[in-house]
Amino acid sequence: MLPQEIIRRKRDGETLSPADIDSFIGALVRDEISESQIAAFAMAVWFKGMTQDETVALTLAMARSGEMLTWAGIERPIADKHSTGGVGDNVSLVLAPIAAACGLAVPMISGRGLGHTGGTLDKLESIPGYSITPDAARFRTVLENTGCAIIGQTQALAPADRRLYAIRDVTATVDSVPLITASILSKKLAAGLQTLVLDVKIGNGAFMTSLDEAGTLARSLVEVANGAGLRTSALVTDMNQPLANAAGNAVEIRNAIEFLKGNCIGTRLEAVVMAFAAEMLVRSKVADSAEEGEGLARRALGSGRAAEIFSQMVQGLGGPPDLMDRPDAYLVAAPVQRPVLAARDGWLAACDARAIGMDVIALGGGRLRPEDKIDHRVGFSDLLPLGTRVHRGDRIATVHAADDGSAERAIAAMTSNYRIADARPQIEPLIVARM
Repeated sequence: MLPQEIIRRKRDGETLSPADIDSFIGALVRDEISESQIAAFAMAVWFKGMTQDETVALTLAMARSGEMLTWAGIERPIADKHSTGGVGDNVSLVLAPIAAACGLAVPMISGRGLGHTGGTLDKLESIPGYSITPDAARFRTVLENTGCAIIGQTQALAPADRRLYAIRDVTATVDSVPLITASILSKKLAAGLQTLVLDVKIGNGAFMTSLDEAGTLARSLVEVANGAGLRTSALVTDMNQPLANAAGNAVEIRNAIEFLKGNCIGTRLEAVVMAFAAEMLVRSKVADSAEEGEGLARRALGSGRAAEIFSQMVQGLGGPPDLMDRPDAYLVAAPVQRPVLAARDGWLAACDARAIGMDVIALGGGRLRPEDKIDHRVGFSDLLPLGTRVHRGDRIATVHAADDGSAERAIAAMTSNYRIADARPQIEPLIVARM
C-alpha cells in the first residue's frame, strides 16, 4: 500500500475500497506514514467527501484499530451521548450521572477541545487527580460501582482516531462530515455501546452553521452508526450562544457542580440536558415516553442522587472525594477576574458563539497546536443568555484571565461581540430537529 496513491485517488474524487481504507488506517496506527500524509488525506476527504460505504469502512477501521470493549456481567443498558461540539457545552458532565441514576450504564469516551469548541477531557483535567486514561480494569470498576465513567481514549481504544483527531484540529479539516462521523462513532463502537444519542449542534458556534449542514451530519451519523450495528438517534440543537453560563475549563466544572446541586433550574442547559436524558432512557427502553423519561431524570437530579454519582465517579477516577462540597479547595481560580459591562440599555439580541470559543483559546484555555498546554483557570463565567434585558453598566459576563493584559483584550472582544438591541429579540428554539 502506497499512502500517496490512496491520497491521490481520494484527491481525484475516486471511491476507496474498504481494503484501501483498512490499509491506510493500519499504516497510520503503526506510525508508517507521516503527519503530512495524514493531513493530506484529511484535506482530500474534506474537499472530495466520502460515500456512506466509505464512511462506514473508515469508522469500522478506526474502531478496530485498537481494543473493543465488552460489558458482559453489567446488568444495565449500555448507553451514551455525544455532542458534535459547542461553546459552554458541558452537558456530558451532568447528563452521564443523571442517566446513571436512572439505571443506565454510561461508559463515556470523550475528546479534547477541537477548533473553537471546548473538550470534556480538558474540563475534567481541571480536577486534581482525575485520571482521564485509567486502565481497563479501573474503567470497568468505576462503571460497575457508579453507573458512569467519563474518560478519554486510552492507548488501546481507537488509536487511529486519536492521531487523526489531533492533526485535524490544526489543519482546518475539522468540519468534514465523513471525518467527524468516523471520529465520533469509532470511539463509540470501541466502547461497546448498545444505544447512542447524538447532539448535532447548529448555529454560529457550531461546526455546522445551517440546518442543511446539520441535517447532513446528523443523517450521516445516524445512518453510519446504524449501518455499523449501533442503535442511534440524533437531536439537532441550537448553538447561536453559549449553552451554559460559563465557557472554559474549571469554570465549566464549577457550573456543572452548581447544576447537579439543582441551582440551574429554568436555564437553556437544563432544557437540553433533560431532552437528552429522556431520549437516552426511551432509546434504552427504561422509559416508554419522553415525558416519563424526563420525569425520571428530574427526580434523579432533585433527589441529589445524580450529584452523589458524579462525586463517586470523580473519586473513583482519582479525584477528591469532597469536590462537590468544596470546589474552591480544588478548582484553581484565575488571578485576574474582571466584569464585562453592557455598553448601553437594551436587550441582548445576538452574539458570535464561535468568537467566544476563540476568545477562550486566546486567554490560554485552548490549543493552537496539539502540543500546547492549557491554562484551565481561564475563560468566562456569568454569561447572560440572549433575550436578557440589561442596563448600561450591568455585568453581562466575567473574564477569568492569567494577567491584566489578557483580561483587557478579552473584555474588549466580548463587549464588541454582543449586540444590544432596543427591541426584545426572538430566540431560536433549543431543539431544532430530531433524526
